[in-house]
Amino acid sequence: MKIGIADYGFNVWDGGLYDIEERLVKLKSRGFQGIERIEAISPSDALHKSLLYRRLGMDFGTCRGPSVQAGIEWTCALGKDYVWLAPGDMTRETPPEIFYRRANIMVATGKKHGLKVGLHNHLRQVVESPAELHAFLKNVPGASSILDTAHLALCGGDPIEFIGKYANRLCAVHFKDAIKSETGHISQPLGQGNLGLDHCEIAEALIKSGYDGWIFIEPENPNCNPLDDAGIGLDLLRSAGFFN
Repeated sequence: MKIGIADYGFNVWDGGLYDIEERLVKLKSRGFQGIERIEAISPSDALHKSLLYRRLGMDFGTCRGPSVQAGIEWTCALGKDYVWLAPGDMTRETPPEIFYRRANIMVATGKKHGLKVGLHNHLRQVVESPAELHAFLKNVPGASSILDTAHLALCGGDPIEFIGKYANRLCAVHFKDAIKSETGHISQPLGQGNLGLDHCEIAEALIKSGYDGWIFIEPENPNCNPLDDAGIGLDLLRSAGFFN
């Protein structure tokens, strides 16, 4: 497995992305192997950024372009193996049957390019609860999963149970923790939430299942430096013998 960062929280903390090379250097020095995706505005931009990652000894999982088609084509051309599912409106206002239909079309396009198309389970989206996630995977049989451990747990799901059932459907995994309260939740470093998540046990379950892809730690607390937050998670995993 490889350990990387889903870096949305860095953009929130910094106010944006100003210098990807500086960010990559900092993450590499802390022990991370890459960032989940490059954001590109043109084929030449995608190639330039891919070259930069390679020169710095870093990697990435996927590419997002200015359109879904561009992201699929550029991800394929750059030799990566999955894209995020993005079949139009993903809010809870989209009827499931419409979402499934659109998702199946995108999955078929991804397959034509040799790519997995992964759903990132997320709160307040059409696929939110464990039951909705199971129904999605049944109705879109070619789809993969970008499993988010905290979002699943916040909806009452068990990531280890999910891995045991759907290990062959995983294309990436987000490691995240949170404190849940009556008024909502707030992201926390791995091991500091109240969701009952043991990410060392989750990592072990992934290995036992044969998973050999990316784990992305996703720090999202706007009041905590995301490099420190993610570093706490990496240190926790390393203390258990992972990614040393």
